[in-house]
Amino acid sequence: MSGYFDIPSDLQNTWLGLIGLHLREALLPVLAGLLLALPLAQLCVRLRWLYPPVLGVTTVLYAIPSLAFFVVLIDYTGQTELTVMIPLAVYSLVVLVPAIVDGVRSVPEETLAAATAMGFGPVRRYAQVQLPIAAPAIIAGLRVATVSSISLVSVGALIGNQGALGNLLAAAQKYDRPELAVNSVVTTAVLAILCDALLVGARILLTPWMPRGTYRRARPEGQALPEPEDLSR
Repeated sequence: MSGYFDIPSDLQNTWLGLIGLHLREALLPVLAGLLLALPLAQLCVRLRWLYPPVLGVTTVLYAIPSLAFFVVLIDYTGQTELTVMIPLAVYSLVVLVPAIVDGVRSVPEETLAAATAMGFGPVRRYAQVQLPIAAPAIIAGLRVATVSSISLVSVGALIGNQGALGNLLAAAQKYDRPELAVNSVVTTAVLAILCDALLVGARILLTPWMPRGTYRRARPEGQALPEPEDLSR
């Protein structure tokens, strides 16, 4: 098993160091995408005509291959982490903007009217009323964006060892050590699962009104609820 964690010296990092680098390169772009998507989505909610072109632009940007992004950026940002993180932040918008817009639009008009009657301005109403109610949809978008970003970081191995755990894939081929490729794939998958689980936990904490257990099957209309079980037996 030691061969799996014996990282070649030219990568200038330990296995744990690569994990930390991978998380940094994956999660910072998602955070940047979220900070950009929040005001952009609010504009799309207030100006409905703006939503289709914004969605179209983000979709087109998502369709650009990451290698093409690297070629354009490398003249400005060099072979650095920033060259990897900028495309990931752009890619996250195609998931986060629709998730936030759909979540905010799902807030009942009666709730917004009540908040306005209590003296909430547009910014306060958005931050304290609309976003908390839209949290399930927003976190669902974050889960997709986060897992996608964690998987795409590995492509950075093509521009000067900026792929974190993805660098192990190139090292596996270079040194004929397939165990390094196994390490890269398994560790990346585990990181994605753990981050997804943390976001699910955050959703449970932030939305205590949402169901946490198994979903109940819808009962036919008019059917009476079953009698509660007598626990004294």
